[in-house]
Amino acid sequence: MLSRLFKAGEKVLSNLVNKKDFHMASSNTENPPKVQELYELCKSTFTGKAPSPGSTPVQKLCSLLGLNFRARCGELVVKDSVSPGDVGLEEEAQDDDRGYGVSGVSRVNRVGRWAQPITFLDIHECDTFTMCVFCFPTSSVIPLHDHPEMTVFSKILYGSLHVKAYDWVEPPCIITHDKSQAARLAKLVTDKVITPQSELPVLYPKTGGNLHCFTALTPCAVLDILTPPYNENAGRSCSYYMDYPFSTFALEEGVKSVEGKEDEYAWLVQIDTPDELHMRPGSYTGPTIQV
Repeated sequence: MLSRLFKAGEKVLSNLVNKKDFHMASSNTENPPKVQELYELCKSTFTGKAPSPGSTPVQKLCSLLGLNFRARCGELVVKDSVSPGDVGLEEEAQDDDRGYGVSGVSRVNRVGRWAQPITFLDIHECDTFTMCVFCFPTSSVIPLHDHPEMTVFSKILYGSLHVKAYDWVEPPCIITHDKSQAARLAKLVTDKVITPQSELPVLYPKTGGNLHCFTALTPCAVLDILTPPYNENAGRSCSYYMDYPFSTFALEEGVKSVEGKEDEYAWLVQIDTPDELHMRPGSYTGPTIQV
């Protein structure tokens, strides 16, 4: 009798273990968090050098980060691939009316636009890429800056953000003014407002608007993936610029005139990191990445 009871108990225990193993196997087949998918794709794609525009890995990353469009009954159906909740954020209220807008702001009151700090959330950083989020209060600004020899994928998670971006004119067109500062000619690539429904901008080392400025029209958040990451020792330090209309400086004698409209060009002068730029670290609260 005891022998039969022992064997029966052994069978029940075996069934329980099998059920537990089956449950664990089922759990392991669940889809990983989107931020984990992004990490895995970045890890397998990036080698420490900027990827080629239009390559298959770039298209895959854009698809995962960007938007899927599908026509249905004559209407455009939009499906966001990455949402604020995927990185531990909640969309902030949009009734903040402290904004000054994009135009009509003098340099005197520009400080007011930079008064609110921008929060930086570090998701992951390694030798080949960086994943991070910038959270902007209304009217905050990241001034015009560059990404030397880098490619940047940006996804706006919520809110409205004005983007102004340039690429350097090649071959370089540089003039000296005030006997000290050099102004280099750049061409305007983007000057528009983007939202979560906007086309995903990708910045490449020489195309796509490698030098850009962000101005938050509402509270907003931007997920950035940079490859390779900033590295001062490798010559990839962030430089800031002030842009001036093309008519500000005259082309030097012998320099070829610009092609197209003059308002598509600007002179960029490198400046020190603006004292008014307020950036503070925050705590990333999204899903933990399994490295």
